[in-house]
Amino acid sequence: MNNIEEILWNYIDGSCTPEEQNIIKTLIAEDEAYRLKYQELLILNKEFMAIELEEPSMAFTYKVMEGIRAENALVPLKARINKKIIIGIALFFVVTLVAMLGMVFASVNWSAVSAPVNLTYSVKMPSIDAGKTKIAVDGFVFFDVILALYLLDGYLRKKASARQA
Repeated sequence: MNNIEEILWNYIDGSCTPEEQNIIKTLIAEDEAYRLKYQELLILNKEFMAIELEEPSMAFTYKVMEGIRAENALVPLKARINKKIIIGIALFFVVTLVAMLGMVFASVNWSAVSAPVNLTYSVKMPSIDAGKTKIAVDGFVFFDVILALYLLDGYLRKKASARQA
């Protein structure tokens, strides 16, 4: 496009300032080349306005919407269970149970069990003093805080990736 066409298209579209409009009006009135090009572009603009935009058929729109609905029906968003979370919870309980059984077996006096076992008085719960209790509780709370932060991080990352998509 040459410079005359650009100036005239801006004038026809109304995207120039009022000072530029006045200058272009005088150019159209005084210059034959501007007047002929302006009339040509006005005819072209009227033809552009008369053209109707094509739209897809109703059947096409229906098929696309049905395809989207079928895709969404295959995997419900809220019903999907993250298996990593289930495995993490199960692993936590298994480790806790193994640790408790290890503590119980470590505190049993095995030399006293040489005779037939009388469980009523030979196996006692280990006595845990305040220092060991505090360490166990602090360790448990520390593990829970770390687990909660890990799960929160995963939730926030999933939420951020859903926003980007």
